[in-house]
Amino acid sequence: MLNQAPLAPTARARVVLLLSAALCINYVDRGNLATVAHLIEQEMHLTKDQLGFLLSAFFATYVLAMMPAGWLAERFGARRVLTGGVLIWSIATLLTGFANGLVALLLLRLLLGLGESVAFPSVSKLLATVVPDSERGRSNGITAFGYLIGPAVGIMVGGFLMSRIGWRPVFVIFGCVSLLWLWPWSRMRVSESAVMTQVNPDAPTSRQILRQRGLWGASLGHFAGNYNFYFILTWLPEYLQDYRHFSTDMMTATATTAYAINAVCAVGMGWLADRWVKAGHSRTLIYKGAMALYHVAAMGCMAGMALLPSGGLVACLFVFAVVTGISSPGYYAIPQTMAGPLATGRWVSVQNTCGNISGIIAPAMTGILVVLAGGRYESAFALAAAMNLLGIAGWVFILPKIAPVDWKLQRS
Repeated sequence: MLNQAPLAPTARARVVLLLSAALCINYVDRGNLATVAHLIEQEMHLTKDQLGFLLSAFFATYVLAMMPAGWLAERFGARRVLTGGVLIWSIATLLTGFANGLVALLLLRLLLGLGESVAFPSVSKLLATVVPDSERGRSNGITAFGYLIGPAVGIMVGGFLMSRIGWRPVFVIFGCVSLLWLWPWSRMRVSESAVMTQVNPDAPTSRQILRQRGLWGASLGHFAGNYNFYFILTWLPEYLQDYRHFSTDMMTATATTAYAINAVCAVGMGWLADRWVKAGHSRTLIYKGAMALYHVAAMGCMAGMALLPSGGLVACLFVFAVVTGISSPGYYAIPQTMAGPLATGRWVSVQNTCGNISGIIAPAMTGILVVLAGGRYESAFALAAAMNLLGIAGWVFILPKIAPVDWKLQRS
């Protein structure tokens, strides 16, 4: 199995940092609607279930386009596909600032999902291609820092700006900043031809990938983890302001701190994972242990955020941020290790598709549950807590040993 790093260390570091920046922008742009949801809800006279539907709309195209995005990344090169995706989602973000109603917002969220669908298959394909196994945890920790700090940046900067210039200019500014990323990326040169499916006869077929038990264990675990993550990402600002009566400044400070803790813990865990693997510890134990810790702790955190007073709520949110960060490198280090550069794009596209179905369900289901409960959130938190049982089943019991799949043996 080909698993080499054709780039020099400095060039490899630049690629990883730019990929982390792309994922940061990705999460700023997908999460900024939640930051301004309170204002849009008032301006457009939306009900809670309409708001939940709008927050979920992004994931409809995001999920449907994910597997085609993985195929495109392996067929035409992940660098090229990622470039096109960033261009699409940047334009969608910019135009959201000019949306004049629910239908326009809905269409732009669908376009945003289409563009952002390429991100994780492309980033994982590039990391599997250029990063050696000894740097697997570290590189995924750095890219996880990008998508975990993204919501913090979006809430902090978006919250600051929207209180001064309104929510519409915020989208225009974020869209323009997203477009700027394309300039340094256009100057990077990443050779992918040696590992592209079309020119390498050793590449596994899609059917062989779909037969892997590890794919489905990781997919179930990813779904459960993302349900909690997207529930918090899309509804936390609304919950804190509308139900817990936090001011905009209090909400911004609390959420920003949580996401910053999240991101720092991801980098730390990625570094530690590489150190522990190098020291001879089991990669399987390290990553499965991190996932199990996350899901067990998340159950308690969901209950605490629903039932405890404000101080306890914030404490539970911060604990949730810590364990989310600890689990984050594993989501993509596991498939990169198991699938290798010849199959990571397609493996991650399937895993991420399953994982992000929760992005469709969580925001919409939360809105429905809140309406049915007369504006209360306890049932929504209870459902999020219960989802963690699926995560434990997927990561701990279904996922086999975390080791490279011998694709040649799979064909025999």
